[in-house]
Amino acid sequence: MKKYIVLMMAIILSLVLAACGEKSQENVVEKLEEIAEDLTSYQSQAMMTLETGKEEQVYLVEVSHQKDDLYRVLLKNEQDEEGSQIILRNNDGVFVLTPALNKSFKFQSEWPSNNSQPYLFQSLIQDIINDSDAQFKTTENYFVFETKTSYENNSNLPFQTIYFDKKTYTPVLVEVMDQDKNPLVKVEFSSFEIDPELPDNTFDMETNMTSSIFGVPVMAQDELPSQLKVLYPSEHFGSELVEENQMDTENGKRVMLSYQGEKNFTIIQETLDVYPTSAVVPETVSGNPVDLGFTVGAFSENSIEWHHQGVNYFLASEELTKEEMREVARSMSTEEAMK
Repeated sequence: MKKYIVLMMAIILSLVLAACGEKSQENVVEKLEEIAEDLTSYQSQAMMTLETGKEEQVYLVEVSHQKDDLYRVLLKNEQDEEGSQIILRNNDGVFVLTPALNKSFKFQSEWPSNNSQPYLFQSLIQDIINDSDAQFKTTENYFVFETKTSYENNSNLPFQTIYFDKKTYTPVLVEVMDQDKNPLVKVEFSSFEIDPELPDNTFDMETNMTSSIFGVPVMAQDELPSQLKVLYPSEHFGSELVEENQMDTENGKRVMLSYQGEKNFTIIQETLDVYPTSAVVPETVSGNPVDLGFTVGAFSENSIEWHHQGVNYFLASEELTKEEMREVARSMSTEEAMK
C-alpha cells in the first residue's frame, strides 16, 4: 500500500513540476497573439541603431498605435534633428512627414503589413507566425525567437532575433542580422505601455506637421543651403558618371548626374523650396516608404525620392533592381560622397 501511495505522490509531483516548467513555443506564440488581438492601443519608446552604412545612425523611435490600423512612428535622428521624420497611417492613407522642412509624401501602400518592421509589435508577431522554422528558447528573463524577415527590397537582412519579457510578453530587444548572423540593426525598447488613452489628434496629419512634436523649428527659406553640395554615389554597380548638368532655379541649383555602363541610372539633386505649414500638400507616390538608414524616402516602381538636409534627391533607373537603387541612394548619405 505504501508503495502505491509513494508512486501516486511521485506522479502528482511530476505533474505539478511540469505545470510549473518552462512554457512551450506554442504557448508563448498563442499568448502573444492573444495580447495583440485584445489590445486597443499601445505606445512604445525605443532606441534604434543602424550599422548598415559607413556611419552608425541612431534614432529615438516612438510608436503610437490604435486599433483599426492607425499608426504614428516618430523617428528622431540623434545626429540630425532637422531630419527627424514621422511615418503616419490614418484613415486617409500612409504618409512620411518631415516637419522641419514642411515636406510630406502620401503613399498608396499597405504599410506596415507589406514588410518586416522591427519596432512594431504586430509585425514582430506576424514574422514569428509566418516562419514555420522559427527557433525558440528561454532565458531567465526572456522568451527568445529567431526568425526570417520579410524585407521586400533588402535581402541583406534575412534574420532577426526577438526578445520578449517573460512577465509582460512585451518586446525588449530586436536584432536584425545579415547572412552571417551579424546584427546590423538593433532596436532596444525602453518602455511599452498597453492600452493608454491617446489624444484624438494623435493620427492627424496637420497636427503632426507642426514642428513642436520634435522641438525643431520649421526651416526658413533663407536657412536652406546657400550652395548645393553635390553628392556622388560610392556604389554605382559598374556604371560611370558620363554627364553632369547644372542649372539655376528659384531656390538655388539643380544638378543632374547621368551614369552609364552595366546599369544606367540618373540622379537629380536640388535645393528644397519650403512652404508655410498651412500650404503643405503631400506629394502622392504610388509605392512604399523605404528606409535608407539616414532618412525615410519614397519608393516608386523605377525610382526613389528623398529629402535630406534641405536637399531633394531623385534617383531613377529602369535597369537597377529596387534593392540596387536603395544601395545607390544609401551610398550618398555622407560627406564621403562629395567629389
